[in-house]
Amino acid sequence: MRFNHVANRVNPGHFETVVDMFVGQLGFVELRRTERAVWLRQPGANVDLQLSRSDTGHRDHDRERSQISFLSDTPKADLDRLASWFVIRGLPAHVGTYSDREFYLDVPAAFVDFVVEAMLPELTAYDVVV
Repeated sequence: MRFNHVANRVNPGHFETVVDMFVGQLGFVELRRTERAVWLRQPGANVDLQLSRSDTGHRDHDRERSQISFLSDTPKADLDRLASWFVIRGLPAHVGTYSDREFYLDVPAAFVDFVVEAMLPELTAYDVVV
């Protein structure tokens, strides 16, 4: 088996806004769409992101432990910009921190089981050859 994609759940009422953020703000390309889901890929990546509509009224209280993660030289500033983008569209958003090198964006009304993380590239300097 080869790794293909990861899937996360989005509130149906805010689904298109979240898709618009990934496409318009982060450069993802829409690959495929069904009634319940969309598959996206960021150019240069080799793993896809599936966003699925989820009607659940339950929001995972620890969703900050499940991330869609990005590398950035300015992680907090980039997430602050995305938070402002959501707020302008009427969705409360906030940026939190895991450390002084890792930050996350939560949009509680839209994200069911994840947050968007941004971290410094140095955190992926693994001492392993794959």
